[in-house]
Amino acid sequence: MTGSFTSTPSAWADWPLDREIVLTRLIEAPRDIVFAAWTAPARIQSWFGPEGFTLTTKEIDIRPGGIWRFDMIAPDGTVFPNRMVFLRLEEPSLIEIEHGTGRDDDPAKFRMLVTFDEQSNGKTVLTLRQMHPSREIRAEKLGFGAVEYGLQTLAKLATHVDAHMASAI
Repeated sequence: MTGSFTSTPSAWADWPLDREIVLTRLIEAPRDIVFAAWTAPARIQSWFGPEGFTLTTKEIDIRPGGIWRFDMIAPDGTVFPNRMVFLRLEEPSLIEIEHGTGRDDDPAKFRMLVTFDEQSNGKTVLTLRQMHPSREIRAEKLGFGAVEYGLQTLAKLATHVDAHMASAI
């Protein structure tokens, strides 16, 4: 092919991909059921977190402006304080969260965007995007196991949704 080509500016040009972690999972349930697993306080507390970790909730209010404060406890007993501030909930398609430690001045807090895309076969593609404040913090989270732990968390979500669907039959 010969000739010159002109490219138009990409919408992705200013998106800081070097600060992002993206996880996806196909869940065999309609998106309203998957969305509810994220927004019903009793339900999210039962599946959220990697394998072997437990949660202790201090407060939970899942609505725009609401906060979920909890400790995530590792199998070795290490306690990781967490605070999620729910910025947007657009049922049943989107949740936007600011996620960090319990500190007000947490320099590593990040944005999380969870989208729920229903497929024509009644399954849902869940995409979880984390936008970290810097490349260095993203690299630190990757080194800590953010992808592995995140995929374990989404697997627990899928198991939770499967059990919920089975109990509804």
